[in-house]
Amino acid sequence: MPIAVARIDQRMIHGIVVNQWFAHIQPKRYMVVDDLVSQDEVQKAAMRLSKPTGTGMSIIDTEKAIHNFKNGNYDNQKVFLIVREPDILIKFIEAGIEIPRVDLGIMFDAEGKEKISKFISLTDQEKTDIEKLKNLGVPVFIKYVPDDQDEPYNSN
Repeated sequence: MPIAVARIDQRMIHGIVVNQWFAHIQPKRYMVVDDLVSQDEVQKAAMRLSKPTGTGMSIIDTEKAIHNFKNGNYDNQKVFLIVREPDILIKFIEAGIEIPRVDLGIMFDAEGKEKISKFISLTDQEKTDIEKLKNLGVPVFIKYVPDDQDEPYNSN
């Protein structure tokens, strides 16, 4: 199974992800799946600057990512999948791509969102999508850094 862990983190690539999570997961490839960022060459270049030596980094849209996984492009790699929104992960699972677990990282607070932890605020749609992930059999945890205890996401 190429995906080691999927992380929902609206900052996507940042110091904690490339340092602490790299040491914990030891991925061969970082994969950022985002339909907007994948079209922004400036953001992509900035993200690529931060990748650890010896790892690959893909910054691609949802459709291409699903196609590449189904094609077996990452079968021999340990992939750390990073997305901004949970609905992308639902699309992966519905396409037959296995996701062993989801860690919720940083999801920014804004109007219309409910704060559920120090770093996570969710819209009603995000809550629904996360519940759908759980109903599809994917364990979902609130986990800011790798040393945090697994805190199962609970919508109650």
